[in-house]
Parts: sequence; C-alpha cells; structure tokens
Amino acid sequence: MTRLRYRIVDVFSARPLSGNALCVVLDPCPESLMQAVAREANLSETTFPVITADDAYDVRIFAPGMELPFAGHPSIGTAWTLGPRAWTQTSAGATVVVEADADGAVMTQPDAEFTDVDPQSLVDALGLPGSDAAATAVVGGMSFTIVATQAPIDALQPRMADLATAASAAGGVGVATVRRLSDTELHVRVFVPGAGVPEDPGTGSAAGPIGVFARKVWGTAADVTIAQGAEIGRPCRIDVHAELGGVRVGGRVSGCAEGTFTL
Repeated sequence: MTRLRYRIVDVFSARPLSGNALCVVLDPCPESLMQAVAREANLSETTFPVITADDAYDVRIFAPGMELPFAGHPSIGTAWTLGPRAWTQTSAGATVVVEADADGAVMTQPDAEFTDVDPQSLVDALGLPGSDAAATAVVGGMSFTIVATQAPIDALQPRMADLATAASAAGGVGVATVRRLSDTELHVRVFVPGAGVPEDPGTGSAAGPIGVFARKVWGTAADVTIAQGAEIGRPCRIDVHAELGGVRVGGRVSGCAEGTFTL
C-alpha cells in the first residue's frame, strides 16, 4: 500500500474555504499515480514537490486533465506549504524564486511573449459585446489568450466547447477576459476547459501577463490588484507588479485541510 500525506491550502485568500484551493502531496509519489491523484483531488491543480536543497525544490504540477509545465497559484501555495523562506522552484517550464512567509508568498515570473490575435471568435464564445484588444501570452510554457473588454464580465456564461476551439486556434490553453475597474484594480475571469477546469478561481500564471497587457491597452498602474473567482464562490485577490524584467505575483495563503491518500 502507498501512503501519501497531503495538505490542501487556499491561495489568494486570507481565510480558508475561499481563494483557489491547491493539493500539495508531501510524500514521494510514483509517477504513474500522479495524474490519477490529481483527478481524485479534483482541484484546479495538485503538486508533487521534491526538496533538493535547504532552499530549493523540484515540482510536478497536474490539473485534473493534464500535466502543466508551470502554474502560478500552485507555485505560491507549494512554497508556502514547505515553509517560510525564499525558495527556488524548478518545474518543467520555468525556474522561479518564491518568497514565502507566515501570511502568503510572492513569486518572480518570467516575462511573457505576446502575440496579437483576432478577438472575434473569442468574443462570440464568451458572450461579450466587444473587445478593446486580444493577445496570446506565453510564460513558462503556459499560454493564455487575454481578451480586454470594457463590458462587465460578472454575468458571462461562455459556450465552453466554442471557447475551447477558439482558444486552441489562438494558441492558448485557456482564455482570460479582463476588465479595467480603475488604474489599480482589474476584474478577471479565466476559463480552461481543455485542461478539465471550466473556470479557474485564481490564475497566478496568467496574472503577470494580464497586468502587463492592461498597462499596454489602458495605461494602468505598474502595481495592480486582480479580483477573480467570486462568480464561482471562490473570491481571490492577486497582487501583481507588472513591470517587464521584474514581474511579481503574490497573495495570501490559508491552510485548510490535511490527510493521507491510501493507495
């Protein structure tokens, strides 16, 4: 029998049962079981860290439907779970530094590469009346198509099959739609149906590119806060420093549960 200890932590929230939940598996897991464990946890992501030094670890990151080369809230939540310090995290897509303390964590993020795309099929699938701009951003091997709009996005009910097709055509794994609330506040919703996540509560890997793109489109501030996840009952607050060469993404983390897989 294989026993794997795990913790569930809620990222981008100061209280449990909010934010974006993450399962961190604390014991070495056979590779053949990782995807099945992630499906069992059925959260946006499950991580499998292996400590390699006093301040470093390697990590595998799985959504319910696929392995990811890099992701934001799993990076922040995993580092926080492993303990307060500056961790160097290595995943398949990126090596980043994540500074964790008792309250939360902040990670550095590589600069994204942006490619402008025609937003029309995305706008139609999302149910938006229009878009100011759209681009696909690639960071750490993860690709998100960002659709900037001035329209309210809280009541959107996307056609998921059409959205998955439009995202794939644009080169994105998921679609992020963003609305400017002020120069320092953005409202974001992120849909990743192709990875088994219809809507993600808080998307750290997309947050940096979204902050940078908002500055380009609307001239928002270098430091912004993203509100995400309230529409699905998991409100997140994501702090972003959106300056190329120094992008940082962070937020609060709360412990929620712990247990053991018995396999």
